[in-house]
Amino acid sequence: MTLSVKDILSQKPIGTTIELKGWVRTFRSNRFIAISDGSTIKTVQAVIDFENVAEETLKKISTGAAIQVKGDLLSSLGKGQDVEIQVTEITVLGESNPEEYPLQPKKHSLEFLREIAHLRMRTNTFGAIMRVRHSLAFAVHHYFNSKQFFYLHTPIITGSDAEGAGEMFNVSILDKKNPPLKDDGSIDYSKDFFEKETNLTVSGQLEAELGAMALSKVYTFGPTFRAENSNTSRHLAEFWMIEPEVAFADLNDNMDLAEDFLKYVIRYTLEHCADDLEFLEKRLLDEEKSKPEKDRSPQALREKLQFVADNNFRRVSYTEAIDILRNSKPNKKKKFKYLIEEWGADLQSEHEKFLVQHFNAPVILFDYPATIKAFYMRLNEDEKTVRAMDILFPGIGEIVGGSQREERHDVLLGKMNDFDIDQKELQWYLDTRKFGTCVHSGFGLGFERLVLFATGMGNIRDVIPFPRTPGNAEF
Repeated sequence: MTLSVKDILSQKPIGTTIELKGWVRTFRSNRFIAISDGSTIKTVQAVIDFENVAEETLKKISTGAAIQVKGDLLSSLGKGQDVEIQVTEITVLGESNPEEYPLQPKKHSLEFLREIAHLRMRTNTFGAIMRVRHSLAFAVHHYFNSKQFFYLHTPIITGSDAEGAGEMFNVSILDKKNPPLKDDGSIDYSKDFFEKETNLTVSGQLEAELGAMALSKVYTFGPTFRAENSNTSRHLAEFWMIEPEVAFADLNDNMDLAEDFLKYVIRYTLEHCADDLEFLEKRLLDEEKSKPEKDRSPQALREKLQFVADNNFRRVSYTEAIDILRNSKPNKKKKFKYLIEEWGADLQSEHEKFLVQHFNAPVILFDYPATIKAFYMRLNEDEKTVRAMDILFPGIGEIVGGSQREERHDVLLGKMNDFDIDQKELQWYLDTRKFGTCVHSGFGLGFERLVLFATGMGNIRDVIPFPRTPGNAEF
């Protein structure tokens, strides 16, 4: 009977002969092998009887080697495990040179592990992160499917810039040394593959809105790209976005959906990743001990996740938030790096974290100034604010950004002109405001931000298998 480590530890079929394939985590006294196969953070101990294993085979067993063992599963008398495999047969499937293998049984720095990202998922830390990441992704699809949303695949290659940011990766097959030029000296993209300038998408939102206008409730979950030359712990050049769009839904409906969705995926992860979260929490607590007390997190990892799952999100207008921030001690004593002096300021991470602490709950800010938000957000009656909302989480700040979309054709057209957006390029988007327009809303959630929150990691490069950042496209 071939079983995974997870199956062996959960089923514990004591007295049966089993087969297990995995990698050597440790090999002690030429007799005790801790075997991992990635199905769980835990290992199974295999005990070798020297009479059953040739000396030549023993020499090939080292940390990192791939092996197959067969034997009887017995109750263990040793500490740290309930069961163990009494080996009757062992095969080395793939040797590992112990002098060259970089993952020896000791603590490695995260910086070092980023340099060997092709191997780091074999460590306890990154194995746990990847299993949590998987559970979150599965929970995303399960939630939306249960709510009758349709999963929409939006283009990765696009001719539009949904955010108006201009920081996009160009997609072209033109000769880089000698591209065709127009009379004014600019590149003639009509000679390119798509016969127009195209880029990697920063968002699937605009196309998702088209889907919502036909299917009522859709969501995207795919890769997005931002050519922002930012070397921070919160930015990636390639990341995954979750973007639901809902017809006949206003901003209040949008806030309800986002809160319910976030609580669901976090509860799912707490339930299905108990061992991994326990390990990551212990790792984080050990790391916190080396920090000054003022920089330590006030909550342990699972406590923080439960805090979000159990508390109603506090809904606060941007105007109320500005008043709170302007009158706060950090602002008055000039402790904020970015001081809040007047209405209209674009909130920074330090302000968002302060608001979560102030209300002692996750916070939803809404009704932002129109001047600091995107063109597609619905203009309020005051013509100063838009029906935007951001969700702020403890320790991380903004995790979700969304809005009620501008469904009025004339208003949207005016806003596009204000933002200097070519209406010809987005005629297809404007058409949905001419043919059966309706109130609709949606939001975007950067998946890596969610994984960062759920795992307690401090750098977003450590929650994606192979990070893409300025100067780094390895593996």
